[in-house]
Amino acid sequence: MIFEVKVVTNSDKPGVWEQEDTVKVKVKSLPFDGKANKEVVELLAAHFKVDEKKVRIVSGEKSKKKTVEIIA
Repeated sequence: MIFEVKVVTNSDKPGVWEQEDTVKVKVKSLPFDGKANKEVVELLAAHFKVDEKKVRIVSGEKSKKKTVEIIA
């Protein structure tokens, strides 16, 4: 499954919200040293109930808009 993710950093309430054509992920981390990306992967894995190793950021490593793949 491949889908678009919009990331909001430095959020008080981290979590995952599914919207019409995208998924919104709020993380506590700031976008430094890949910390926000790591938190995005952790939150998506928990939300979709899969192992973190099955969640991969395909594109947008340095952007708030990312393409993410979950391998079944």
